[in-house]
Amino acid sequence: MAHDSTHEKQQAHELIERLAPSQVSAVVGMLEAMLDPVSRAIANAPVDDEPVSEEEARALVASREWLKHNPGIPHEEVLGDFGLTPDDLKKNQKNRV
Repeated sequence: MAHDSTHEKQQAHELIERLAPSQVSAVVGMLEAMLDPVSRAIANAPVDDEPVSEEEARALVASREWLKHNPGIPHEEVLGDFGLTPDDLKKNQKNRV
């Protein structure tokens, strides 16, 4: 079994070497997600089948209407409201692994 695993890892390395830089970035992100226990748990979590309350439905309608007339708020701006940057999130994720 170890021999098969070694061969598959070697094949994976060879395939990665053939990728364009932008593709390598996507593969790295996928591998990180596969190895992160939280990401795995989220990916394997059951679908949320809890019914939406009337209050939640009204809030969804209101937010969609607001977005029709206003620009969305960039992620960086929301993070900034909490004194964070995208790099802070990356550092935090690396520290969890």
